[in-house]
Amino acid sequence: MGHPSRIFVPGLSLHVIRRGNNRTAIAAANEDYVVLLRTIQDAAGDYGVLVHSYVVMTNHYHLLVTPQRELALQQMMKEVGEQYVRYFNGKYDRIGTLWTGRYRALPVHDDGYGLACLRYIEQNPVRAGMVKSPEEHRWSSYRFHAFGDTVDWLSPHGAYMALGSTPPARQYAYRAICGVPLTGDELAQQRRRRRMSQVSDVSDVSDTFRQVT
Repeated sequence: MGHPSRIFVPGLSLHVIRRGNNRTAIAAANEDYVVLLRTIQDAAGDYGVLVHSYVVMTNHYHLLVTPQRELALQQMMKEVGEQYVRYFNGKYDRIGTLWTGRYRALPVHDDGYGLACLRYIEQNPVRAGMVKSPEEHRWSSYRFHAFGDTVDWLSPHGAYMALGSTPPARQYAYRAICGVPLTGDELAQQRRRRRMSQVSDVSDVSDTFRQVT
Protein backbone atom coordinates (compact mmCIF):
# COMPACT_ATOMS: atom_id res chain seq x y z
CA MET A 1 0.00 0.00 0.00
CA GLY A 2 1.38 3.41 -0.97
CA HIS A 3 1.70 6.47 1.18
CA PRO A 4 -1.38 8.69 1.57
CA SER A 5 -1.32 11.86 -0.51
CA ARG A 6 -0.32 15.11 1.13
CA ILE A 7 -2.30 18.11 -0.08
CA PHE A 8 -0.51 21.36 0.75
CA VAL A 9 -2.10 24.77 1.09
CA PRO A 10 -1.46 26.73 -2.11
CA GLY A 11 0.66 29.82 -1.49
CA LEU A 12 2.22 28.50 1.73
CA SER A 13 6.01 28.21 1.46
CA LEU A 14 7.72 24.99 2.50
CA HIS A 15 11.25 23.95 3.37
CA VAL A 16 11.73 20.65 1.54
CA ILE A 17 14.44 18.13 2.46
CA ARG A 18 15.22 14.90 0.63
CA ARG A 19 18.03 12.53 1.64
CA GLY A 20 19.84 9.65 0.03
CA ASN A 21 18.92 6.19 1.27
CA ASN A 22 21.11 5.17 4.23
CA ARG A 23 23.08 8.40 3.67
CA THR A 24 24.23 7.23 0.26
CA ALA A 25 25.52 9.80 -2.20
CA ILE A 26 22.92 11.27 -4.56
CA ALA A 27 25.54 13.01 -6.73
CA ALA A 28 29.03 11.75 -7.55
CA ALA A 29 30.04 14.01 -10.45
CA ASN A 30 29.32 17.54 -11.65
CA GLU A 31 26.97 16.16 -14.30
CA ASP A 32 24.81 14.62 -11.56
CA TYR A 33 24.29 17.97 -9.86
CA VAL A 34 23.41 19.56 -13.19
CA VAL A 35 20.91 16.83 -14.06
CA LEU A 36 19.26 16.93 -10.62
CA LEU A 37 18.84 20.70 -10.71
CA ARG A 38 17.51 20.60 -14.27
CA THR A 39 15.04 17.90 -13.23
CA ILE A 40 13.86 20.04 -10.31
CA GLN A 41 13.55 23.06 -12.62
CA ASP A 42 11.49 21.17 -15.20
CA ALA A 43 9.19 19.47 -12.68
CA ALA A 44 8.59 22.71 -10.78
CA GLY A 45 7.60 24.44 -14.00
CA ASP A 46 5.39 21.56 -15.12
CA TYR A 47 3.39 21.33 -11.89
CA GLY A 48 3.24 24.91 -10.66
CA VAL A 49 5.78 25.15 -7.84
CA LEU A 50 7.78 28.32 -7.26
CA VAL A 51 11.37 27.53 -6.25
CA HIS A 52 13.02 30.23 -4.13
CA SER A 53 16.23 28.59 -2.96
CA TYR A 54 18.19 25.34 -3.22
CA VAL A 55 21.32 23.55 -2.18
CA VAL A 56 22.47 20.14 -3.36
CA MET A 57 24.84 18.39 -0.99
CA THR A 58 26.59 15.06 -1.48
CA ASN A 59 23.81 12.94 0.05
CA HIS A 60 20.77 15.22 0.29
CA TYR A 61 19.22 18.42 -0.98
CA HIS A 62 17.14 21.30 0.37
CA LEU A 63 14.59 23.52 -1.36
CA LEU A 64 12.51 26.50 -0.33
CA VAL A 65 9.36 26.34 -2.45
CA THR A 66 5.80 27.62 -2.71
CA PRO A 67 3.30 25.29 -4.43
CA GLN A 68 0.57 27.06 -6.39
CA ARG A 69 -1.89 24.17 -6.29
CA GLU A 70 -2.84 21.63 -3.61
CA LEU A 71 -1.12 18.65 -5.26
CA ALA A 72 1.66 20.58 -6.99
CA LEU A 73 4.48 19.71 -4.61
CA GLN A 74 3.55 16.04 -4.40
CA GLN A 75 3.49 15.79 -8.19
CA MET A 76 6.74 17.68 -8.56
CA MET A 77 8.62 15.58 -6.01
CA LYS A 78 7.31 12.34 -7.52
CA GLU A 79 8.54 13.45 -10.92
CA VAL A 80 11.95 14.53 -9.60
CA GLY A 81 12.39 11.33 -7.62
CA GLU A 82 11.51 8.99 -10.46
CA GLN A 83 13.31 10.83 -13.26
CA TYR A 84 16.53 11.37 -11.32
CA VAL A 85 16.68 7.80 -9.98
CA ARG A 86 16.24 6.51 -13.52
CA TYR A 87 19.17 8.65 -14.65
CA PHE A 88 21.38 7.86 -11.63
CA ASN A 89 20.77 4.11 -11.64
CA GLY A 90 21.39 3.91 -15.35
CA LYS A 91 24.62 5.87 -15.15
CA TYR A 92 26.07 3.95 -12.19
CA ASP A 93 24.63 0.51 -13.02
CA ARG A 94 22.67 0.24 -9.80
CA ILE A 95 19.14 -0.83 -8.91
CA GLY A 96 16.65 0.07 -6.21
CA THR A 97 15.70 3.25 -4.44
CA LEU A 98 17.99 6.23 -4.06
CA TRP A 99 15.92 8.04 -1.42
CA THR A 100 15.28 7.38 2.25
CA GLY A 101 11.52 7.38 2.78
CA ARG A 102 9.44 10.40 1.89
CA TYR A 103 10.68 13.92 1.46
CA ARG A 104 10.06 16.28 4.37
CA ALA A 105 8.15 19.52 3.90
CA LEU A 106 8.27 22.02 6.76
CA PRO A 107 5.79 24.93 6.64
CA VAL A 108 7.12 28.48 6.54
CA HIS A 109 4.42 30.60 8.14
CA ASP A 110 6.11 34.01 8.16
CA ASP A 111 8.90 36.00 6.51
CA GLY A 112 11.08 35.88 9.62
CA TYR A 113 11.27 32.13 9.42
CA GLY A 114 11.48 32.33 5.63
CA LEU A 115 14.69 34.35 5.91
CA ALA A 116 16.08 31.89 8.44
CA CYS A 117 15.32 29.07 5.97
CA LEU A 118 17.14 30.87 3.17
CA ARG A 119 20.20 31.27 5.38
CA TYR A 120 19.97 27.71 6.68
CA ILE A 121 19.78 26.26 3.18
CA GLU A 122 22.55 28.32 1.63
CA GLN A 123 24.91 28.15 4.63
CA ASN A 124 24.63 24.35 4.68
CA PRO A 125 27.92 23.69 2.81
CA VAL A 126 29.77 25.94 5.27
CA ARG A 127 28.32 24.16 8.31
CA ALA A 128 29.29 20.83 6.73
CA GLY A 129 32.89 22.00 6.36
CA MET A 130 32.82 21.63 2.57
CA VAL A 131 33.67 25.28 1.89
CA LYS A 132 34.72 28.33 3.89
CA SER A 133 32.09 30.68 2.43
CA PRO A 134 28.74 29.91 0.77
CA GLU A 135 29.64 31.39 -2.61
CA GLU A 136 32.30 28.70 -3.04
CA HIS A 137 29.67 25.95 -3.33
CA ARG A 138 28.55 25.78 -6.96
CA TRP A 139 25.37 23.86 -6.30
CA SER A 140 23.34 26.37 -4.32
CA SER A 141 21.32 29.50 -4.98
CA TYR A 142 23.51 31.68 -2.75
CA ARG A 143 25.06 33.68 -5.58
CA PHE A 144 21.58 34.40 -6.96
CA HIS A 145 20.67 36.13 -3.71
CA ALA A 146 24.04 37.58 -2.71
CA PHE A 147 25.42 38.76 -6.06
CA GLY A 148 22.50 38.81 -8.48
CA ASP A 149 23.67 35.88 -10.63
CA THR A 150 21.04 34.91 -13.18
CA VAL A 151 19.03 31.79 -12.38
CA ASP A 152 15.94 32.30 -14.48
CA TRP A 153 13.90 29.51 -12.89
CA LEU A 154 14.14 30.90 -9.34
CA SER A 155 11.50 33.21 -7.84
CA PRO A 156 12.69 35.53 -5.04
CA HIS A 157 10.87 34.83 -1.77
CA GLY A 158 9.01 37.65 -0.04
CA ALA A 159 11.40 37.42 2.90
CA TYR A 160 14.30 38.17 0.58
CA MET A 161 12.48 40.96 -1.26
CA ALA A 162 11.83 42.68 2.09
CA LEU A 163 15.57 43.16 2.62
CA GLY A 164 15.72 46.25 0.41
CA SER A 165 14.05 48.33 -2.27
CA THR A 166 16.61 47.63 -5.00
CA PRO A 167 18.55 44.54 -6.11
CA PRO A 168 21.92 45.92 -4.91
CA ALA A 169 20.43 46.77 -1.52
CA ARG A 170 18.96 43.30 -1.13
CA GLN A 171 22.20 41.64 -2.21
CA TYR A 172 24.27 43.70 0.21
CA ALA A 173 21.90 42.99 3.09
CA TYR A 174 21.83 39.29 2.31
CA ARG A 175 25.61 39.02 2.13
CA ALA A 176 25.79 40.75 5.50
CA ILE A 177 23.37 38.42 7.28
CA CYS A 178 24.87 35.33 5.67
CA GLY A 179 28.28 36.40 6.89
CA VAL A 180 27.05 35.46 10.36
CA PRO A 181 26.29 31.80 11.15
CA LEU A 182 22.84 30.88 12.40
CA THR A 183 22.63 31.02 16.18
CA GLY A 184 22.22 27.95 18.33
CA ASP A 185 18.58 28.90 18.91
CA GLU A 186 17.94 29.24 15.17
CA LEU A 187 19.54 25.87 14.47
CA ALA A 188 17.54 24.31 17.30
CA GLN A 189 14.35 25.69 15.75
CA GLN A 190 15.22 24.01 12.46
CA ARG A 191 15.83 20.69 14.22
CA ARG A 192 12.55 20.93 16.13
CA ARG A 193 10.67 21.50 12.91
CA ARG A 194 12.37 18.53 11.27
CA ARG A 195 11.38 16.31 14.20
CA MET A 196 7.80 17.55 13.92
CA SER A 197 7.82 16.75 10.20
CA GLN A 198 8.78 13.15 10.96
CA VAL A 199 5.68 12.82 13.11
CA SER A 200 3.58 14.50 10.44
CA ASP A 201 4.78 12.04 7.80
CA VAL A 202 3.18 9.24 9.83
CA SER A 203 -0.02 10.54 11.32
CA ASP A 204 -0.53 14.29 11.40
CA VAL A 205 -3.48 16.03 9.80
CA SER A 206 -3.04 19.80 10.14
CA ASP A 207 -3.85 23.19 8.66
CA THR A 208 -0.67 22.90 6.61
CA PHE A 209 -1.59 19.74 4.72
CA ARG A 210 -4.20 17.02 4.64
CA GLN A 211 -3.50 13.35 4.09
CA VAL A 212 -5.99 11.56 1.90
CA THR A 213 -6.19 7.98 0.70
